[in-house]
Amino acid sequence: MTDIDQRTGVTVSPIVVPASLDSPDAGPFLEMVRIANAVCLEDAGHDYLNETAEEVLGFWQDQSDWTQIGFTAELDGRVVGAVKMMVSNEDDVSSIEFDLMVDPPMRGRGAEQALLTAVEAQARVRGIGTIQSWTLHRPDTEGPRLAPPTGFGAIPAMDPQTVFMQESGFTLEQVERNSVLDLHGSLEIVEQKLADALERAGQDYRLIMWTAPTPEEHLDGFAQVLARMSTDAPAAGLVIDEQHWDAARVRRRDARLQAQGLTVSVACVLHVPTGAIAAYNELVIAEPDGATQQYGTLVLRDHRGRRLGTIVKCANLLRWRELVPQSPRVSTFNAEENRHMLDINEAIGFVPASYAGAWKKVLA
Repeated sequence: MTDIDQRTGVTVSPIVVPASLDSPDAGPFLEMVRIANAVCLEDAGHDYLNETAEEVLGFWQDQSDWTQIGFTAELDGRVVGAVKMMVSNEDDVSSIEFDLMVDPPMRGRGAEQALLTAVEAQARVRGIGTIQSWTLHRPDTEGPRLAPPTGFGAIPAMDPQTVFMQESGFTLEQVERNSVLDLHGSLEIVEQKLADALERAGQDYRLIMWTAPTPEEHLDGFAQVLARMSTDAPAAGLVIDEQHWDAARVRRRDARLQAQGLTVSVACVLHVPTGAIAAYNELVIAEPDGATQQYGTLVLRDHRGRRLGTIVKCANLLRWRELVPQSPRVSTFNAEENRHMLDINEAIGFVPASYAGAWKKVLA
């Protein structure tokens, strides 16, 4: 259903999931991807977070585990903004995550509020009381800062995206650091850190690695560790709905990643006495000469303090440079309060590239 904001003349329309990127109805979807990349470049100051249209479409076309909803904002017949929402298909979902994006030259003309209104309407229709989003920020912005209740990290208080979120009733709950590692430089320190960590971990832990899809013998174990990401990662005051995983869901995820055109390398540490996966790290890329994204790193709480995070990070980086040698860098996000992971990153050469603010709004 299309809505027109009478005050601003902004038209908000649903985005159809096209059958292909060449479909006659793919225009609004392609504009959403273009605007998303333009916003990342403007707000973060770099293009390390770019997504390809194929990558996004592959995710949207499989809605078995997540429902993807999108709207465009048009002004004078031109798409000037878009919003995409991700809703878990689990039972008892309590939050919606969304990305609200307005073409930087067209900001401040009413598209932001029109798109936010669409998000809130979708949440209310589904009986969901909390909406959450992220904003990106450059690391060298001067002026006053806004800190979250965690006390870790801060973002520029006068950035337009910060001002909009506060004026719209959101509270800043967490700050994440976006760090990058030069893959074309020396990885000698990575090799040394891996050797030291393997010695520290001892014989009870064994390193295993693969390129997606997940080997049959590790489907159940990988499902368990992916499920723990929703409960064990630092979340500050955000509402994170628990995710349930099994072998079938891992297979669906692998198929989706393939449809997105992604190459995925996985490094895990196996706890030999129990056969459980105790830690994992994923590196992902869409285009061989583009920036690599780290999807997730987690050490299960029961196995922390044994340098397993260092093992999976370092082992996967070394494997990755052999697998995708053209990629210039790895980009990753970590909560500022997650000092342990930041210590690992800093020790092997990651440097800050940008910051992200996590925002929450509880609807009346």
